[in-house]
Amino acid sequence: MQQVILALVVGYALGAIPFGLLLTRLAGTKDLRSIGSGNIGATNVLRTGRKDLAAATLLLDALKGTAAVLLCRHFGGFEAGMAAGLGAFLGHLFPVWLRFKGGKGVATFLGVTLGIWWPAFLVAAAVWLGIAVASRYSSLAALVASVATPVVFLLAHLPGDALLFAVMAALLWWKHAPNIARLRAGTEGRIGEKA
Repeated sequence: MQQVILALVVGYALGAIPFGLLLTRLAGTKDLRSIGSGNIGATNVLRTGRKDLAAATLLLDALKGTAAVLLCRHFGGFEAGMAAGLGAFLGHLFPVWLRFKGGKGVATFLGVTLGIWWPAFLVAAAVWLGIAVASRYSSLAALVASVATPVVFLLAHLPGDALLFAVMAALLWWKHAPNIARLRAGTEGRIGEKA
């Protein structure tokens, strides 16, 4: 039990690193939280016009989830890896350094998926990419991919993993409530649009 709690804390610490905010500050752009959606994730970084920073944010936000899972699984076993994945996701959503106002968790969700079971990651990434290319709505792609992920685990007869990702998907949908409202109203910003 102690290993699981420690893994949750380690995962949270990794997940709470706000790479989007750090990269844009280092690059000298305006405060990321003052443009577009105000989010600290890759989609909002893209609205600064810096595709390189957006790609780096996407990669680093994903890798912090993967790293948390693999690190804690190595030292504490599979349950510790799962706890670290949840911790990383929660850290990204609610980072203590930003008064618990973080990102929406899409990249970190995918990174945790990669760390837990790479076939599920491939399905989730393919769903996200397909919806994103077809609609140019990052939020819609994320919502659909997040629902597909626990289904993949269920079909693979991995109910514990499915439950973990169902909880994460529910949080992701909650964080996307404004996006859902804009999607329904037809006012959601598309990928690549500047603020």
